[in-house]
Amino acid sequence: MKKIIILSILLITSSISFAQLKIGYIDSDAIMNNLPDVQDSRQKLDALIQEWQTELTKLEGEWKTKYDDYEKRKLIMTDQTRAETEAALVQLETQIAQFREKKFGTNGELFQKQDELMKPVQNKIFGALKEIAEKEDYDYVFDRSGDIMILFAKEKYDLTAQVLEKLKLK
Repeated sequence: MKKIIILSILLITSSISFAQLKIGYIDSDAIMNNLPDVQDSRQKLDALIQEWQTELTKLEGEWKTKYDDYEKRKLIMTDQTRAETEAALVQLETQIAQFREKKFGTNGELFQKQDELMKPVQNKIFGALKEIAEKEDYDYVFDRSGDIMILFAKEKYDLTAQVLEKLKLK
């Protein structure tokens, strides 16, 4: 749907203005796959993931061992010992869940580290793209990797202010 809207806007603006628009595109996946900086960042991220996964596996193994031991001995345990063991198992489960969320969750260290490592590379790519687009007088530049995304557009084609003004009048 997003692609249809963007293409419709382009067709409308190109048919309204009789000047020829210069449109280009890039394949950001291909660029990312060929940059040494990206490869280095991916290796660092993979090493972190492997380290955290090993730690998580160790915690899960510890829980499994304790649980198996509990299952074998729960019938001969006193009520107090059983309650303490169950509490320890629940605490370990909570610790595992917190570790997983802290490292791999939506705001976890993995995503923060990924952002920290990839942002400079993305800025470098965008800077090069903008320089080329301005030098060669492109009106729009799209990224064909995944969803169509406008990476560069001349300010004169930005209709945001006009749309906001029209919406305020209603």
